[in-house]
Amino acid sequence: MAQWEAELAAEAEAATGGGGDGGAGDLAAEWEAMVGGGGGDARMASPTGAERILNQDEIDSLLGFDLSDDDYNERSGIRAIINSAMVSYERLPMLEIVFDRLVRLMTTSLRNFTSDNVEVSLDNISSIRFGDYLNSIPLPAILAVFRAEELDNYGLLTVDSNLIYSIVDVLLGGRRGTAALRIEGRPYTTIERVLVQRMVEVILHDAKMAFEPLTPVNFNLDRLETNPRFAAIARPANAAILVKLRIDMEDRGGRVELLLPYATLEPIRKMLLQQFMGEKFGRDNIWESHLATELWTTQMEVRAVLDEQQMPLSEVLNLKVGETIVLNATADSPIELRCGTIPLTNGKMGRKGHNIAVRVDHPLAASTKRRLTQIRKK
Repeated sequence: MAQWEAELAAEAEAATGGGGDGGAGDLAAEWEAMVGGGGGDARMASPTGAERILNQDEIDSLLGFDLSDDDYNERSGIRAIINSAMVSYERLPMLEIVFDRLVRLMTTSLRNFTSDNVEVSLDNISSIRFGDYLNSIPLPAILAVFRAEELDNYGLLTVDSNLIYSIVDVLLGGRRGTAALRIEGRPYTTIERVLVQRMVEVILHDAKMAFEPLTPVNFNLDRLETNPRFAAIARPANAAILVKLRIDMEDRGGRVELLLPYATLEPIRKMLLQQFMGEKFGRDNIWESHLATELWTTQMEVRAVLDEQQMPLSEVLNLKVGETIVLNATADSPIELRCGTIPLTNGKMGRKGHNIAVRVDHPLAASTKRRLTQIRKK
């Protein structure tokens, strides 16, 4: 500290041209007050006495929150670290093919449904957390909760207010070139909900047809909601696929958003990993059929069990040559046929030529066939 004070005094004297010690004394006093008289807090002080304070833009950039950015894939900072565990839809390339097929099907079916010139376009496909999506839904809107039967889970279809009023206007004979009448601040009427429900059922049928080449899935409408809190089909932190579709009917239209949680897509994840339809992931059908043929011709040992007895271990160890073990079976007793430990069927013992034979009296049980088939598949 004494050395720093001496250097400060020398700099002050050089700056004043040796005109006096007032400037040096002031600098020394200021430095002494800043460091607290040479106390233990001197390590935390800055030689310049200034602190670096971040502004709001720098804080948002550090945390990765940008209110003007709607793209959830391009995050930076801490937000990017938090979302790093979220799977990107690009790892499921077959989804893009399925949704592209959905757009083509919807264009045709909605034209037939509305008898109008309908154009459906795919805005984007993104990954988002379910809780973030519920908080970002622009209200008022109608949320359709549907169930994927074969996948044993749910999905969400959101229809915004612009499309709702446009569909009602088109189906009820509204004139072209006039904007749909919107009355804000009131709930949707029964007629509006029924017309939107019919449109949602058309879209879900198209979604079924879009997934058909990949796997058969039936999407059944479960309920319609207007409050996002009542449309919770997954935990807020769960990841989901969000598909934004734009429906234009000349000068009218709106947006439809299809959300599928990753838990819904998990049973068909292997199929969605394909780069193109029909990819086999290294499987060879020729070898599969060859192995199946060889398995069917495999030699299998079948045992005919006449009788079973339980004896103490001491008696078994004391058996000697010439001793006789009496069986509780007669000539008419049923004989059990086994393959390993699996019972196959029963029969009667007899003779054919010079060989002892067993005549099968009952067919194989269904449970036995299932067990043998499971062993063959393994």
